[in-house]
Amino acid sequence: MPHPRRFRAFLKSNDRGDITDMTSVPLHYYLVVSAALFAIGLAGALTRRNAIIALIGIELMLNAANLNFIAFWRYSPKAEAVTGVMFVLFSIGIAAAEAAVGLALIIAIYRHYRTTNLDEISSMKG
Repeated sequence: MPHPRRFRAFLKSNDRGDITDMTSVPLHYYLVVSAALFAIGLAGALTRRNAIIALIGIELMLNAANLNFIAFWRYSPKAEAVTGVMFVLFSIGIAAAEAAVGLALIIAIYRHYRTTNLDEISSMKG
């Protein structure tokens, strides 16, 4: 671990004389980026006709939710507890399983219908 005095250029003191980190990003920056990611994912999931692009949109929405979880964990009063990180790791595991199942379904649909266009897949019967 580097010596704390080496990072004095990145630190500033507040009104009380406490040293704070200048490189800290405010919470609302994370929320704006997360909202943009969620909006892009929602638009991709609702407007695209290709099943793979719709799946990517769903993954973007899950990543936006994970970014929110981490941001609120980081700015919570008890940031030393790792509950936020554990919740995000669990959510990433669920997203990975969802992607695997989703891709398996897309492959099965492609083998049957010879297309990944969601508008052309009108029935679920085999």
